[in-house]
Amino acid sequence: MTQPGERAPGFRLARLGGGEAALEELTAGAPALLAFFKITCPVCQLMLPHLERIHAAGTLPVWCISQNDAASTAEFNQEYGLTMPTLLDPERRFPASNAYGITHVPTVFLIERDGTVAQVIDGWSRGDVKALGERAGVDPFQPGVYVPELRAG
Repeated sequence: MTQPGERAPGFRLARLGGGEAALEELTAGAPALLAFFKITCPVCQLMLPHLERIHAAGTLPVWCISQNDAASTAEFNQEYGLTMPTLLDPERRFPASNAYGITHVPTVFLIERDGTVAQVIDGWSRGDVKALGERAGVDPFQPGVYVPELRAG
């Protein structure tokens, strides 16, 4: 798997809703989070709403990268109230997932403007998500809602 300090592998993927996006475009103005997920993954279902709160703050863009088809991904995003831009890593080939060496989801990469990987979150880590929220200037957790410390992907 791609590690902190390494250059993030480039990609060009279809955007949910049309068009395409390349890694260089995502990090052109600021660092960005790449969140690889599958719609059937319970740990992804736990993580993505918290990343949505980080994205909504507007200071740290989050890009979801779905390993599912467009229709299923759109339904998932609607069900979980996700507005983050979503890219599609084509099923069966998974070119971006394979380039990053992902073995399971969720896996999140913080990519700096220069294209280097600053942080990798493999599975769910409350502490790591809290730190991302602090970097974005937002609390990603709702008051009074229990969130586990760790969950493997």
